[in-house]
Amino acid sequence: MSQERAVPASAVPLEELSSWPEELCRRELPSVLPRLLSMYQHSDSWLEHIQILKIIVEMFLPHMNHLTLEQTFFSQVLPKTVRLFDDMMYELTSQARGLSSQNLEIQTTIRNILQTMVQLLGALTGCVQHVCATQESIILENIHSLPSSVLHVIKSTFVHCKNSESVYSGRLHLVSDLLQALFKEAYSLQKQLMELLDMVCIDPLIDENDDILNMVVVIHSLLDICSVISSMDHAFHANTWKFIIKQSLKHQSVIKSQLKHKDIITSLCEDILFSFRSCLQLAEQMTQSDAQDNTDCKLFQKTLKLCHFFANSLLHYTKEFLPFLSDSCCTLHQLYLQVHSKFPPSLYAAGISKAQQEEIAGAFLVTLDPLVSQLLKFQPFVEVVLDSELGLPCELQFPQCLLLVVIMDELPSQPEDVQTLWCTETQVSEATTRVSLLKAIFSSFEQCSGELSLPVHLQEVKSKGQTEVAVTLYQHVCVHLCTFIASLHPSLFPELDTALLNAVLSANMITSLLAMDAWCFLARYGTAELCAHHVTIVAHLIKSCPGECHQLTSLSVLLRRLFFFMTPPQQVEFIQKFSPKEAENLLLWQYISFQALPAELRKQTALEVSRSGTAQCRKWLSSSRTLGELESLVTGQPYVQQTLCLLLPLLGFFIQTLDPQLISQVITLQTSLLKSEPPDHVRLAVLDFLSSLGKLFIPQAIQDKILPHLSSVFALLLADRNWLLEQHSLEAFTQFAEGTNHEEIVPQCLSSEETKKKVVSFLEKTGFVEETAAARVERVKQEKGTFWEPFAKVTVEEAKKSALQPSAKRARHELPLEEEYRSALQAATAALEAIELLLQKSPPPDWLLTKMETLQERIDKLKHHVF
Repeated sequence: MSQERAVPASAVPLEELSSWPEELCRRELPSVLPRLLSMYQHSDSWLEHIQILKIIVEMFLPHMNHLTLEQTFFSQVLPKTVRLFDDMMYELTSQARGLSSQNLEIQTTIRNILQTMVQLLGALTGCVQHVCATQESIILENIHSLPSSVLHVIKSTFVHCKNSESVYSGRLHLVSDLLQALFKEAYSLQKQLMELLDMVCIDPLIDENDDILNMVVVIHSLLDICSVISSMDHAFHANTWKFIIKQSLKHQSVIKSQLKHKDIITSLCEDILFSFRSCLQLAEQMTQSDAQDNTDCKLFQKTLKLCHFFANSLLHYTKEFLPFLSDSCCTLHQLYLQVHSKFPPSLYAAGISKAQQEEIAGAFLVTLDPLVSQLLKFQPFVEVVLDSELGLPCELQFPQCLLLVVIMDELPSQPEDVQTLWCTETQVSEATTRVSLLKAIFSSFEQCSGELSLPVHLQEVKSKGQTEVAVTLYQHVCVHLCTFIASLHPSLFPELDTALLNAVLSANMITSLLAMDAWCFLARYGTAELCAHHVTIVAHLIKSCPGECHQLTSLSVLLRRLFFFMTPPQQVEFIQKFSPKEAENLLLWQYISFQALPAELRKQTALEVSRSGTAQCRKWLSSSRTLGELESLVTGQPYVQQTLCLLLPLLGFFIQTLDPQLISQVITLQTSLLKSEPPDHVRLAVLDFLSSLGKLFIPQAIQDKILPHLSSVFALLLADRNWLLEQHSLEAFTQFAEGTNHEEIVPQCLSSEETKKKVVSFLEKTGFVEETAAARVERVKQEKGTFWEPFAKVTVEEAKKSALQPSAKRARHELPLEEEYRSALQAATAALEAIELLLQKSPPPDWLLTKMETLQERIDKLKHHVF
């Protein structure tokens, strides 16, 4: 002891201090610690720094007052320690460029730096372990320099290890052992730090204090580390996430307003997608490989478990912090869409086996539907999903449709206010509108053209206890839509009516058909009075149509279908309300099937329709203006073309009873008609008539008039480039050629070598390429991209400009009937000018004034229709 006292404690060399007994360290702490701290601050040697730090941590830290650790030690040492580590990391990265097996000096320098860094991490681990061992409950304020410093060093270490391939560029093997040791030390340090942080307590009664802010910083620092280690160590990555979620929930009451929830949700969603894609890649490799690789199988199982863990973590976090997630709804929405876009039956899915699909669905996808359930009541999520300007790319349109169906399934169990939130359209802001769920369903369904045409199939359980069956997307949406309609709250019926009617009037045929199916379900499921009411509305809408249009076609089909669901008394009431005896109602009766009526009523109504129709025809034929009107009918008029479309199939049906002279006139008309390039539906009607001529015997006396025109008509149609008309032309020509007795005409119809080859190929069933399932999917994807991408890229402003300001260089687009109005008005003007000239030549007849007054009355009536 006397020897020990001979040299003052403050002057003892560092090597001797490291061998002091525990009691001496405790006793001399007040005098030795200031000297050591001063040396640490002023030393220029990295090795001396580490030596001093290790002595303080190992010899003197155990004897310090744990309540004053921050003031006496951490705040004075750790900032310098972090700078020291950063300097070493910079030097390491700089020197790594010159690393080679020949340059032993740089190799030794780099290895020494790495060894020093390992020791520094070990010293920090000692600090963390000491705090954990000496305190049962930790207040962050008492050690706040420690977590932040440790996390900075850990992240820097992991980043360096992650980038080691590029940093050491091919010479990694020269330092790989020390890099591995560095990673393990950082790994151990983080585990120890998480144990320390788990012991932290924050007073829930204090809204604002440094502990709260410190804990928030810690959580977000760990979040940064997660993004670094995600591809380095899956288990460690998952454990770090588990800790983040645990601490967020543990201190939820005090840190919920301070956390950057969007960052946490975004990072979690990114990790879910990364793990999910990795899982799919492994599954695809296993599917493509004939031999089952046990290693791949195990890795697939581990990755799938990781997906399950991340999804459950997201589910838990979302549930607890939902009120703070308004700016994360877009991310959550995209997560659902992205996942389902990569999973069967999406057109853009990976090619994986059925067994793997079921495994992934059972372990991972099942967690996404509960996530949607949690978000149902959250208005910001509603606004994101039902945004009128979503503009989704092709691959996300089908997942959006699936999501809306899931939401539709969930809503019946929700309160009325939640159903109203989803099912009513609202102007969220000047630029944003939230459409109703029903409108969104039809709009989304319409965008799934590829999935509908392929078609893709989904697994559906038709009734409880039965196995799943494959159904098309159309069936899937239709069944779930009808189920939803059956449970819809009465207050939302106006929204339902609006959505169904708008969809029926859609220019998209498949969307219109879906709405009709849903409407027919409503007619059967609802009351008889509701059905009758809907039939009346549709009838009035048909009568109000200005002329031939796709809306009229859809409404007429709907009327025909709904009429079958009316009860006989309601049908009688309908007949009374829209009596076929009145000429204005005949338009309706051409769309109603008499088969929907009871036998006696059917007979009576058919008789009335026939009488009324015959009377109208006779009235028109007996009109003094008939000849004049006939002179103005040329074949280019839409109404004349429509008449021909109805007349030609009818003539074809009665072909064996027609006078040959009439047949000759019809074929001659068709020749001139086709030369004027009529619309496709007129050409199809011509083909319908031509296909009926195969078994007709044409008398010798008239063959010279018919056969040349017939060959000309066939030649024109077979040369058509429209694929649909080409197919129908080949079918009609084949039917004619196989049945006709006039074989000499067949070669005359084949006007060119190209046409001959086309017909031969069709007859021999050659020239067709068998399309594989994969090729068909690719084709459908390309078609869908062609149809939809141009629309998705048009902005709201561009859409407004194109609607309001047509291009100055483009010819003005005429309305369908505008030319007919113009012609009719010109004819009326010309007639009045002719009367004016006659009045100048001779006195008017007595009846002229009366007729002119009648005309004036008709003009006044027409004015009311215009305005």
